[in-house]
Amino acid sequence: MIEVELRGWRPDDMWVVLDAFSSPDMAEQAARPIDTAQAALEWMGIWGFRDDARAFAVVSNGEVVGNVAVSNIDAHETGWVSYWTIPRARGRGVAVAAAGKMAEWAFRERGLFRLELAHRVSNVASCTVATRAGFRSEGIERAKLSYAGVRHDVERHARLATD
Repeated sequence: MIEVELRGWRPDDMWVVLDAFSSPDMAEQAARPIDTAQAALEWMGIWGFRDDARAFAVVSNGEVVGNVAVSNIDAHETGWVSYWTIPRARGRGVAVAAAGKMAEWAFRERGLFRLELAHRVSNVASCTVATRAGFRSEGIERAKLSYAGVRHDVERHARLATD
């Protein structure tokens, strides 16, 4: 498995964020466009002011190549996992390593018990990442997401501290 390091986002990482969100598959993942340096800095900054979340820049061979986060941490010791990699880092196991390392951090440092994530059923790559990172499938949620007026089914996965 590829080695990755997780660290906080830094202002000079904004170019990685811009690169990532310029990819058509990522552009629709943000609440608003991340297409300027200011928008990228704001996206990074939001993570630093949330008590219910933590995001990490994913570093491989000294280069920031993605993001992994846990958010919506609740009173039930549950958090929501998300991850992405820049296009040229995909298919190398970066997201699997990052999601696994972040899960270990969330269980150890935040004391969480359950981590959840979901992906569109058509996103085979994200399903592979989830499964390889130890997140078990828990079923399909019909018409859960809406992008550009199109409803999408999602598959939910979860990983427990006891898994």
